[in-house]
Amino acid sequence: MAEKLEGAARAEALTTLGESGWAEVDGRDAIHKTFVFKNFTRAFGWMTQVAIVAEKMDHHPEWSNVYKTVEVTLATHDVDGLSALDVTLAAKMDRLAS
Repeated sequence: MAEKLEGAARAEALTTLGESGWAEVDGRDAIHKTFVFKNFTRAFGWMTQVAIVAEKMDHHPEWSNVYKTVEVTLATHDVDGLSALDVTLAAKMDRLAS
C-alpha cells in the first residue's frame, strides 16, 4: 500500500517535480500540470500511452482533454494526498510527453 509523502522526501519530490512544471494544488494535497501538444491527435495519443502505464501501475490520473491541451491532477486517494506513486506517474508522463 502507498504511503503519504511527508518531510524531506515530500520537499525533494516537489522541488524535482516543480522543475518540470508540476505545481501543488491549492487547498488539496495533490499536484497539477498542463500539457499542451501540437494537435488533438498528439494529445490523445499521449493520453493513450499514459493510460497503459497507469493501468499497469494501478494508479490513475484525474485528467481532462480539450483539443490539444490535457490538464492533469495527481493524488493518491488511498492516502488522501501525495505519494511516491504520484511522483513516479508524473515522471513517466513527462518522459512520454517529450
